[in-house]
Amino acid sequence: MLPQEVATEAARSLSGTAAEYVWLLPLLPLAGFLVNGALSLTSAARLGPSDPSAEHGDAHDAAHGAHAHALQAGEQDHGDHGDDHHPVARHRYAGIVSVVGPLVMILAFGLAAAIFAAMGRVRPEAPFVQRYFSWMPVGGLNVDVAFQLDQLSMVMVLVITGVGALIHLFSVGYMKEDPGYPRYFAYLNLFVFFMLLLVLGASYPMMFVGWEGVGLCSYLLIGFWFSEKANADAGKKAFIVNRIGDFGFLIAIFLLFANVGRLDFVGVNEAVAGGALAAGSAVVTAICLFMFLGCTGKSAQIPLYVWLPDAMAGPTPVSALIHAATMVTAGVYLIARSSMLFALSPVASLTVAVVGALTALLAATIGLKQWDIKKVLAYSTVSQLGYMFVGVGVGAYTAGVFHLVTHAFFKALLFLGSGSVIYAMHAAYHATHNHDDAQDMRNMGGLRRYMPVTAALMWVATLAIAGIPPFAGFFSKDEILGSVFARAEHSTLAEASWLGIPGRPLLFVIYVMGLAAALMTAVYMTRMMLYTFHGPNRSGERERGFLREAPWIMTGPLAVLGVLSAAGGVLNLPHVFTHREGLLAGWLEPVVGAAQRRVAGGVAAEVSASTEYLLIGAAVAIAAVGIALAYTRLKPARLVPKAQAPAEQGIERVLANKYYVDEAYDRAVVEPTVGLSRNVLWRGVDVGIIDGLLVNGSAWVSRLVGRVGSGAQTGNVGTYAWVLLAGVIAVLGAFTIR
Repeated sequence: MLPQEVATEAARSLSGTAAEYVWLLPLLPLAGFLVNGALSLTSAARLGPSDPSAEHGDAHDAAHGAHAHALQAGEQDHGDHGDDHHPVARHRYAGIVSVVGPLVMILAFGLAAAIFAAMGRVRPEAPFVQRYFSWMPVGGLNVDVAFQLDQLSMVMVLVITGVGALIHLFSVGYMKEDPGYPRYFAYLNLFVFFMLLLVLGASYPMMFVGWEGVGLCSYLLIGFWFSEKANADAGKKAFIVNRIGDFGFLIAIFLLFANVGRLDFVGVNEAVAGGALAAGSAVVTAICLFMFLGCTGKSAQIPLYVWLPDAMAGPTPVSALIHAATMVTAGVYLIARSSMLFALSPVASLTVAVVGALTALLAATIGLKQWDIKKVLAYSTVSQLGYMFVGVGVGAYTAGVFHLVTHAFFKALLFLGSGSVIYAMHAAYHATHNHDDAQDMRNMGGLRRYMPVTAALMWVATLAIAGIPPFAGFFSKDEILGSVFARAEHSTLAEASWLGIPGRPLLFVIYVMGLAAALMTAVYMTRMMLYTFHGPNRSGERERGFLREAPWIMTGPLAVLGVLSAAGGVLNLPHVFTHREGLLAGWLEPVVGAAQRRVAGGVAAEVSASTEYLLIGAAVAIAAVGIALAYTRLKPARLVPKAQAPAEQGIERVLANKYYVDEAYDRAVVEPTVGLSRNVLWRGVDVGIIDGLLVNGSAWVSRLVGRVGSGAQTGNVGTYAWVLLAGVIAVLGAFTIR
């Protein structure tokens, strides 16, 4: 069926261009999922009963050719390794999967680039919407299956398909010997399908379908090696915690429809512009706060951030794609997409900024004392997501999206680089039958001599995330901090109050918190690099002979991400440097420009050139001090392997145990819920009422009726005659009484 295009100038201007094939963007990874899923099911059907894969689905414990997934569950030893150190043969369909999985992503990125080029030529001021068919025509609600192309969705599509294609290529090498190879790529392709649905959907219900879909895929990929209980538990934790946030998102959608009557983005923005929601009203604040609750789950913010560090149980490329570059940024995208709503509620916007700043600071402190290389990056991700929410929270939606893009570059590089390190460490341990932790930095050290390419590229990403110019992270992080400072000087937020606290001093506090988080980011990232790549090697005398650089299929994507991490800042150079609007700022103007001006009080959200130079200097100085502190205070030569390391004490112990937040949640939420479920819902309702009263009770009544009935069946003809006579008399008596 041909789509019904919206009769707008955008639709007319983009007609006949690649934009008309927007439906192919999600369809390509969906096709990859179907092919790889069919190959996975076909191979599973052929498994014999003696094959461990028949029981576990991935033969994770069967053998150890899959160097890549050493200790992904965060276990303390290599107890899952068993004694069989003979490599596993590659999956019978590995060749087909290796082509199909990445190819659909490369084709999707190519199509996205063509659409971007078409939009760049036309520069539409209105979104290009393609409607395919009506999905929910119920009463006053009419939701179409429709895709919306505008500047914001185009940025997200390029990140998803571009970074996603690189991660798929990396996975070809990283997962090549895993028995669940087709299943892995099937899940990865399915995730990209739902992620594209999320950012291309033209309405909140369409977005919610993608929102739930990426949550499902996250669960499947976190627990990919589900034969290990820790992995399965991590997947369930992520799924359940995200459902809490999703409940808030659903309430926001219901409230929005009840008060606006529309759920498509174009209709909602038109209604808001027409005054359907009063600025600062309780209704718009409630809608935005419930929407932000959804963001705290999907994007791992306080109080629902606890699932993301445990999500490192999945394969490392999964962490790079889902838990760093794409899915966890969905909350930032949601707020940017709903910028017209948040611009109406200073209270909700300040809430977003405060929670983002607190999350950035909290996660940064925890990252200071993590030893698992992936856990360091996990808390770094939580912290950087906090930065993004600070940006969109103060109404600097371009700055928040800019940091989303640059973060996708350097954090994907850091995760894939850590995957390269883990791959090499596990290969060395595997060759020597060593069962030490391949992810603990105390067992690493000096790896730059064995992995120079990975080390150099990870240093590029580290300087980017630390905020050192001219790397990408410097420009995006500086723009967020500068926007906070500018909003404190003049904005609707500065004139508002939050829980009785005036907005202006609160914004200055948020700015200082951002600087503190930046300082700690520079410290813990430099610490990670020093302990991993510098100083003496602590992996073991025999193991050093097996340490080597990853194959080109893995280092190639790292190199591309390295270039993007180094040069990505050109996407939005500061006005003080170029005396013109940044590229990304001009590109996103039709989508978020009106909302940004409203938050800024109708004036340009800029500070003077001298003030901007001072702010830039302060940010760079903070980053430089953090790196210098790490270099002077941390001594890799003093580290000993994990097995010989003393236990942390005092504040170090508190940070290493993540402030015991997980334990507190267990005591306050999990244990009471389990107790209620076991003692009331199970014993009281299930066993007592359903089984005891209804099931067993109905059986008892049936037996009683049976006994009474069987007692009447005496077999005596005289008795039957007397009963018949009594019945006739009763009937005649009834008629007589009438």
